[in-house]
Amino acid sequence: MAALLRGSRCLIGKCHNHVNAVQVSIRSMASKTQVGFIGLGNMGNPMAKNLIKHGYPVIASDVFPESCKELQELGAQILDNPADVADKADRIITMLPSSPNVVDVYTGANGILKKVKKGSLLIDSSTIDPAVSKEMAVAAEKMGAVFMDAPVSGGVGAANSGKLTFMVGGPEEEFNAAKELLTCMGANVVYCGQVGTGQAAKICNNMLLAIGMIGTAETMNLGIRLGLDPKLLAKILNMSSGRCWSSDTYNPVPGVMEGVPSANNYQGGFGTTLMAKDLGLAQNTATNTKTPVPLGSLAHQIYRMMCARGYASKDFSSVFQFLRDEEGQ
Repeated sequence: MAALLRGSRCLIGKCHNHVNAVQVSIRSMASKTQVGFIGLGNMGNPMAKNLIKHGYPVIASDVFPESCKELQELGAQILDNPADVADKADRIITMLPSSPNVVDVYTGANGILKKVKKGSLLIDSSTIDPAVSKEMAVAAEKMGAVFMDAPVSGGVGAANSGKLTFMVGGPEEEFNAAKELLTCMGANVVYCGQVGTGQAAKICNNMLLAIGMIGTAETMNLGIRLGLDPKLLAKILNMSSGRCWSSDTYNPVPGVMEGVPSANNYQGGFGTTLMAKDLGLAQNTATNTKTPVPLGSLAHQIYRMMCARGYASKDFSSVFQFLRDEEGQ
């Protein structure tokens, strides 16, 4: 079956002149084969659910067994460790918190590469150091497998609705094979270049996101202090030149928007710890490339401070609350 799928990936990736019917039949055939999914946290869980919704039998694993219960009820097969998943599936997606987690899941004692099948397609949607993605790609290649980095943007809401943006790095001839799976979970799947370029795009995006969220929180706080109604201020910002994602889609002020973490005591969403981690990655790459990032550096300091002051498990939009607390309110 692995050889059959490898042939399918080659067809889908290279034979652009084939009629649509042939491509559809190949995808239909491939979709009946199992897909591995490792990492069922706030993002991984809804991503795996969307694969099931699209007809893919999912084989999953997570270090926290309780994270697997919901997926198991939807029909997913749950295995003890990543190696066992690799033994059963030759297309695997990983969604993990940090670089050390990725290294362990791929190369650890019970890692994917212990039992990976030749020709397997390994897609990592974690946000990690681009250098680590390149290391995993080399390790996978030695085992006859293909590794691609495909970090995501859009947060938990987009993960639930299947509207994530994937930034993909890896061999271009494998992109369409990866896209087949990623389009089940995302609205945008963008090829960025060789392994590591997906991570580079994600790190840049999250640095801007952090800066924008802090700016939105500061602005909203100032407006409230000046006597403006927060909903009115948000409405004005969102029809003016200050509009950004943090103001019009993910507003950090409680009561301004429904269905966002600020409406739920900053629970769920994208954790402050993870934002601090991503900003650390941005700082490392900025240092290595001698790139000046003064606002990125300041954002990193702010989110690290938040982690030390009780905001670590809250959504990163809780920077609004952090600024208010800093002022003694």
